[in-house]
Amino acid sequence: MSDHYELVFSTFLHDDTPASVLAALRWHTGMDDNVKNPEGLDPDDHPYPLLLPGQSRLPGGDIASLHRSVLEFTSSGTRYEWELFVRIYWVDDLTLHLDALLELIAPHVAERGYGGYIRDVHDTEVKPFKFHDGTYDPVEI
Repeated sequence: MSDHYELVFSTFLHDDTPASVLAALRWHTGMDDNVKNPEGLDPDDHPYPLLLPGQSRLPGGDIASLHRSVLEFTSSGTRYEWELFVRIYWVDDLTLHLDALLELIAPHVAERGYGGYIRDVHDTEVKPFKFHDGTYDPVEI
């Protein structure tokens, strides 16, 4: 019997996030299905797209979004960041790859603090992802 989880990423990434990281996120979310394995990803840590929406049993369904957003207009110009929002239904086997995903995005998170969570679908307690200084706090599942 498998455990099932609700996985949420809700964070902004710096506008200068490397193209290779953005390509990896597009691949993971199914936004770019023309790529087999993005360059620079360890196939042991990223064996296949891990953030694909679709097979949800969550109310409201799955969603995966990555796009460049205007955050503010300043006297020196417009400030952009990459908005990453993912909410998907995960089986316990995928949790083995959670650290790899967190390591992929952590160096590029624009604001310290909350960046999403993981929650057993039969539980009320969430385990938040907290980002700071290019890293993240470990999450025990």
